[in-house]
Amino acid sequence: MRYISTRGQAPALSFTDAMLSGLARDGGLYVPETVPRLSVDEIAALRGASYEEIAFRVMAPFVGDEIDAAVFRDLIAKAYAGFGHDARAPLVQLGPNHFLLELFHGPTLAFKDFAMQIIGQLFQHVLAARGERVTIVGATSGDTGSAAIEAFRGLDNVDVFILYPHGRVSEVQRRQMTTPTEANVHALALEGDFDDCQARLKDMFNHFDFRDRVRLAGVNSINWARVLAQVVYYFSSAVSLGAPDRKISFTVPTGNFGDIFAGFIAKEMGLPIDRLVIATNRNDILHRCLQTSEYRKAGVAPSISPSMDIEVSSNFERALFWAHDHDGAAVAALMEELKTGGFRVSENAMAALRAHYDSGMADEDTTSATIAAARRQTGELLCPHSAVGVHVANQHLGATPMVTLATAHPAKFPAAVEAATGIHPPLPNRMADLYDRAERITQVPNDLTALETLIEERLTP
Repeated sequence: MRYISTRGQAPALSFTDAMLSGLARDGGLYVPETVPRLSVDEIAALRGASYEEIAFRVMAPFVGDEIDAAVFRDLIAKAYAGFGHDARAPLVQLGPNHFLLELFHGPTLAFKDFAMQIIGQLFQHVLAARGERVTIVGATSGDTGSAAIEAFRGLDNVDVFILYPHGRVSEVQRRQMTTPTEANVHALALEGDFDDCQARLKDMFNHFDFRDRVRLAGVNSINWARVLAQVVYYFSSAVSLGAPDRKISFTVPTGNFGDIFAGFIAKEMGLPIDRLVIATNRNDILHRCLQTSEYRKAGVAPSISPSMDIEVSSNFERALFWAHDHDGAAVAALMEELKTGGFRVSENAMAALRAHYDSGMADEDTTSATIAAARRQTGELLCPHSAVGVHVANQHLGATPMVTLATAHPAKFPAAVEAATGIHPPLPNRMADLYDRAERITQVPNDLTALETLIEERLTP
């Protein structure tokens, strides 16, 4: 299996090299040259299998013979051993033909754990085998950073630096990043919004002297292995609801487009997905693009669902690559236009996107009202991101079963949940002392040189 860049100018890489590289050297994102397909019988055979077994069967074709099968199974088992539910990603019924996929039973209570825990295991295995060390730098709107720090803290072959927007993440998200004591992990509060964090991250990858000097690697959803790991729960939930004998639709609260693009890959693999519904908060650039063909920045507004406060959705580039029939030059031209504010998606590419995706949005009041209604009608306590998804899903219900992805535990956003329901959601017992732990906070300017200097100063000798 070879991996190519969405911008067409970087050399093709193996799975492990693409994983360790993160961003391609032409600025593009790695994608598989071809997507392996599972037969109807192979999908049906997933019914009743453990989450770990489904993960192995779905991911193995993308890994190929680079990792021994027995070793890969062991890495998967270690990745999900610490989850708080035996099903890993259980389904809960909200109403007729509407199901909630709970993706918050991992160690940091968010869907990012599904990808980050296996990536941590994969990185450690590959780097140890090669006798190498890398520097991981990531940008987060809240959940990716805590999941990355949890997955990599204390590992021998990596230093981890996470950029998060100062004052724009929840207290629980911040504390999950700033309270680990291991010397190889660092949380950096950048003066700006998430798009600034993501921009500086990409600047580092495009500064090749620095990139090579520190052996830079990325674990944002720009990393293909992150997307691949998220494909698994589309299969596990769909077969539980009758796939491949019937189609399933999914609604995904998303800001950076990685989680819903994983659903597209599952569909390309043969999973009978009917519709993939993009759910956005007030920062609705993806919804506006699906409605108008215009992808134009208008400024990021803080919200009660901060992990979705994003305008430059990195993984949308992967969707555009497919919509332009793998034309890297066309994608590169659009990304160049984005630097000056935005672009218009062509009629043919837009038709290709709309063949798979629908969209909707929920503003702040609607999000709060949905949290309250879900508690009242079903007893479920939703985090604000999941509530955005439920609201949009309710607008797209039909004969096909709908699965809405519940991306975080309500206790990660207690203020928003309490304001909507009067209930202060408690943290699970295993992290009940989170508010008592000492924090290590480093506030940093939105300046590339300053960031690179600080990272090099803090690298493990």
